[in-house]
Amino acid sequence: MATYNRKVSRRGPVAFRRRNPVSATSQVENLARQLANQIIREREQAKARQRLGRIFTDFDPTDDVLPNNIETVTRGLFAGNTGSLTSMFTSSNLTSTQKTYFQEVFSTGDPSSTSNANSELSVAYGHFAGSGSKDLTGNLNNDTPTRAIYKQYAQLLLAPNDKKFTINGVDTNEIYILNFNRSRVREKLDPGNFELSLAQLSGSAPSGIVSEHPNSAHTGSNVKLAGTSNFIQIIDDSSLSSGGSVTEGGLVYNLVSGSIDEGTVIHSSTSPVYYGLLYPQHGVAILNGEQLNKDTSLGGVNFNSVTGSGVQGENAMKIFTSLSGSDNLTDSGTNGGIQARSSEQVKSTYYFVRVKNAEYNYSNNPSFVTGSLGELFFKTMIQDPQAYITTVGLYNGRRELLATAKLSQPLLKNYTREALIKVKLDF
Repeated sequence: MATYNRKVSRRGPVAFRRRNPVSATSQVENLARQLANQIIREREQAKARQRLGRIFTDFDPTDDVLPNNIETVTRGLFAGNTGSLTSMFTSSNLTSTQKTYFQEVFSTGDPSSTSNANSELSVAYGHFAGSGSKDLTGNLNNDTPTRAIYKQYAQLLLAPNDKKFTINGVDTNEIYILNFNRSRVREKLDPGNFELSLAQLSGSAPSGIVSEHPNSAHTGSNVKLAGTSNFIQIIDDSSLSSGGSVTEGGLVYNLVSGSIDEGTVIHSSTSPVYYGLLYPQHGVAILNGEQLNKDTSLGGVNFNSVTGSGVQGENAMKIFTSLSGSDNLTDSGTNGGIQARSSEQVKSTYYFVRVKNAEYNYSNNPSFVTGSLGELFFKTMIQDPQAYITTVGLYNGRRELLATAKLSQPLLKNYTREALIKVKLDF
């Protein structure tokens, strides 16, 4: 067995020298700071290079996009966004059968003679029992146009178990209908901005309500204006009941005597004359024919509706003649005819396009460069580029163009100018 001897020398205690920890930490921090600064410089340089030739900029959903803004927008109901219809024309293009049901009203002339005729509304007459028109089916079941019209609008606007229109608590057998062009109504008629002016008609005018057999010769095609200054003005009662009534036909207001020219004033507001119902969401006004048949002293205009059986009364022409002729009878400065506006709630999203000084100073237009290397055409723009912003394009994530916004005038852009463009997108 081998034996190993190890000589151990005895020395004094060994002292270990330790570096200053603060100094080591400072060196690490300095290196980290230098590296961070270098990264920041490189990123800023990259951003600068990117901005010089940037084509797209992503929106920041938090700072640049403001969604779901709801605004109520009103506009004139008639062609050109005008709020007044005083000149009215019927169409000779309608067939004789169509005229037994309704008359279409235009604002710029008969469509048979002008190419830019604008259809504004249709007017019609309905009778619960079918009086005032002939049975066109030959079935002898009183299936007449006036009955079809009454039933059609009752189905559209009334509850399933309600057969007649009720005006101021009283059922009415005869109605005059104004059905406005749906594309112009948009969401609904604007309550508080609706007025009808109806002129007095000529003919043998009975006192009170016409109930049985008026003069069958007093048909719509023969009726004339009375030639007097007698007319009535009808508005909705939204100024008294801002919420209206909610029915099967949606929101509904009463049509009463009053004027919006006077600041939406209801005549005799404690006991107004009731003329009908306004269904703004349908763009339909229902007028009580029995009230319009009354003498002017009783709040009517002597319509003298033809309600005899087997008689083609052409009553729709009466409401047209009365409406179209009222403008000549109103006082100076007061509009006759129809005054109305549409109303709709528009949901909008705002996009804030922020263009910084170093961005979008160059153009992709081929005229901006020259030569095969794509050098700037104008050498002066190398250090001082000048561009004009005319259009903002909105793209999706696949860079597909979805919408464009045009500026009212070109906006100068260079290194000394920044821009904030607000784009509103309506839905």
